[in-house]
Amino acid sequence: MISDEIELDGPPAFEMSQKVRTRKLIRNDGTFPGQEIGATLAKKGEVGYIVGIGTYLQTSYIYAVHFLERGFIVGCRKKELEIVE
Repeated sequence: MISDEIELDGPPAFEMSQKVRTRKLIRNDGTFPGQEIGATLAKKGEVGYIVGIGTYLQTSYIYAVHFLERGFIVGCRKKELEIVE
């Protein structure tokens, strides 16, 4: 079993208000309203803050990240983010 499949068995990797950075380019997969599918939502290396923590398919945490420069709040998975010290 892949570790992402049981992510909810442990605590979230990030905390509310924590500063994070994207590890890769984040594009709209069709779930972000008001933007075209494929539109860039956050570039690799952009910094944002965790403003919400939810779940996806009862297997993974989804982190709502507010990217201040873009003004977007984007749902990201743990593998797409890293902590900013």
